[in-house]
Amino acid sequence: MQDNATEVTAAGIARLAGVGRAAVSNWRRRHADFPKPVGGTETSPSFALSEVEAWLRRQGKLAEVPLRERVWQQLAGHPEGPVAALAHAGCVLLLIHDRPTVWLEVSAGSDERLAAMLPEALRQVIVTRFGGDGGSGATEGSVNTPDAQGAGASVHGTSSVHGTSAGPGTPPGSRPPVANRRRAMYTVGAVHIPTGPEILPSAPLLRGAAELAAELGARQTFEFLLGRHLDANPRQYTLTPAELAHLMAELAGPARTVLDPACGTGALLRAVDSRPEQELYAQDSAPELAALTAFRLALNTRASVHSAAGDTLRADGHPGLRADAVLCHPPFNERNWGHDELAYDPRWEYGFPARNESELAWVQHALARLRDGGTAVLLMPPAAASRRSGRRIRADLLRRGALRAVVALPIGAAPPYNIPLHLWVLRRPGQVPGQPEVLLADAGQFAGEGRGGPDWRAVQEAVLDAWRAFDRAGTVEEQPGVARAVPVIELLDDDVDLAPARHLPPPAAADGAEQLTAVRERLGETLRLTADLAPAPGGAAQPARWPLTTVGELARGGALVMRTGGNGGHARVPVLTDHDVLAGTAPSGTLPESDEEAVLTEPGDVVVPVLGGGAVARVIDDATGGAALGRNLVLLRPDPTALDPWFLAGFLRGTANNRQASSFASTATRLDVRRLQLPRLALDEQRRYGARFHALDEFERALRHASRLGEQLVRGMYDGLTDGTVTPE
Repeated sequence: MQDNATEVTAAGIARLAGVGRAAVSNWRRRHADFPKPVGGTETSPSFALSEVEAWLRRQGKLAEVPLRERVWQQLAGHPEGPVAALAHAGCVLLLIHDRPTVWLEVSAGSDERLAAMLPEALRQVIVTRFGGDGGSGATEGSVNTPDAQGAGASVHGTSSVHGTSAGPGTPPGSRPPVANRRRAMYTVGAVHIPTGPEILPSAPLLRGAAELAAELGARQTFEFLLGRHLDANPRQYTLTPAELAHLMAELAGPARTVLDPACGTGALLRAVDSRPEQELYAQDSAPELAALTAFRLALNTRASVHSAAGDTLRADGHPGLRADAVLCHPPFNERNWGHDELAYDPRWEYGFPARNESELAWVQHALARLRDGGTAVLLMPPAAASRRSGRRIRADLLRRGALRAVVALPIGAAPPYNIPLHLWVLRRPGQVPGQPEVLLADAGQFAGEGRGGPDWRAVQEAVLDAWRAFDRAGTVEEQPGVARAVPVIELLDDDVDLAPARHLPPPAAADGAEQLTAVRERLGETLRLTADLAPAPGGAAQPARWPLTTVGELARGGALVMRTGGNGGHARVPVLTDHDVLAGTAPSGTLPESDEEAVLTEPGDVVVPVLGGGAVARVIDDATGGAALGRNLVLLRPDPTALDPWFLAGFLRGTANNRQASSFASTATRLDVRRLQLPRLALDEQRRYGARFHALDEFERALRHASRLGEQLVRGMYDGLTDGTVTPE
């Protein structure tokens, strides 16, 4: 099967050609030879990738499809869907990672030969990595395998809990003959080994992924494809941010065996500081996620990886496990978690959870899978700390010393981003009596402004310092507003409310009045500076009749370079978001970590948001330079010998200019940056205008700073008057 099995949408075509979707719509209307749809719907058609690529090349709009984009489009347009394609790619990338010479051997020749030889090669590496030599967790099924001439012959195995199938005349319990084992299709844990007929439609994708792996590495290739898929389908997955996963792994501490019973895409287990002697256990109710997690972990570590698919509470895939650590981001507010079927389950040592307390069922499952003294860290909704229906279980967790800490995270730490989630740190009690105190901590003060997320460095320092001191001594020195070791007896009232904010003293308010006085003085200085910077309107003049050009024409002429915000980058690089540009704040965002090259800003660049309908453009300064360009932003990098950046940014902010370059959808306004206009002026004249625009920008920044200081003063006065640190006088 050739590339024409891969379909691409109009958005994918736009990405291939580096244009907007409107351009693709124009091509379809204006060019009779544009490829016809081969699938999709009337409103969202799809096209054959090979036909689109050939048409773009004939039109001179595309020299060659970048390898990354080709592989991604093959995956996104796979006839079995992107998730199945990701699983096939994961199998091959693991083979390349562990046994590269085997891949070179089986991939030589035709796609049919590849499909015939690959299943056995995959079986060997996958059984070795995920299930030993066909032992527990490996299940046989049916598979088409080649005969000596390469033809496909259908062979059926028999399912067995131990992954063995006895042929005719084979004693029960013995291993089947080699020939039968060679023909058998295995599912090892959550990982399905594809058959020849399943592999054949994926052959172009697998060859492309192997080529990309030769360029990037097998691990980086899988991370790129997985990251692009997650980014393209944000509503289908609840992701755990990498910073939060790292914090949870640090709270759990060093561990040889680690379990995540709701693994999702494997972020928590990937954050573990893994070693070859470690064993990582994963399970998820979505079989595709359990399989993708297995590949992700196997490509990132040499630790033993054991994955299972299924509903953990109803069908535990690791019932005999006693792990050193459990990390879990369970589903929240699940009413159909098995309340009726699991009433007498032995895991409910601390009480039978109510129907609306699914999170407490996960807590007890985690404790049941720990060895004595093992540690579990769970991400919890704040309601679980105070709902009356769960107070008896919370009380028993406290009395028996199982619950060791509750940490309130800042708003924006993880989805849902509008509420401050909690971390519960639990320890399976041994023979020692329960501890008399529990740690309550609140990191809410480290919430970031806007959509940038919290200050993770400050969150980790505050939380880990408090936890490690408490873990060593069983208590911790009180830090007002941040952490306190609360006697268990103090919490065992009618509510058993564990919300940290209700038990922590307010932050120290020493010198509160002096601090507010300092804020007031800074506000006064800023207001005086603002008055000094206020620009005079200038003399009256008739509307100018300049000769005009557009950003698109300047880009084609080489006077500037135009780039759009990316979908991935390195997690350590700060990201300039459209909100940052609109608010005039420092880079505050994050992008999904991937090996896709990020667009990095440089001083003198002009950044323009394309959504929202506002006339905004920002010139990048030395403080912002080096940040990655976020989504919904366009970067213009002017040639300094032809264009002054402040002149460019100033004219792009004209209201009439933005109005003529905007298009209107049902719910949003989108700016076509290429259509924005500016006058053709000599460089000296540009700089004269640019100096004026620069002065306006300084005035605007001073106004914003004064507004923030005013809000800080007002908030501090209200807090000071209400807590008694500021008197009415």
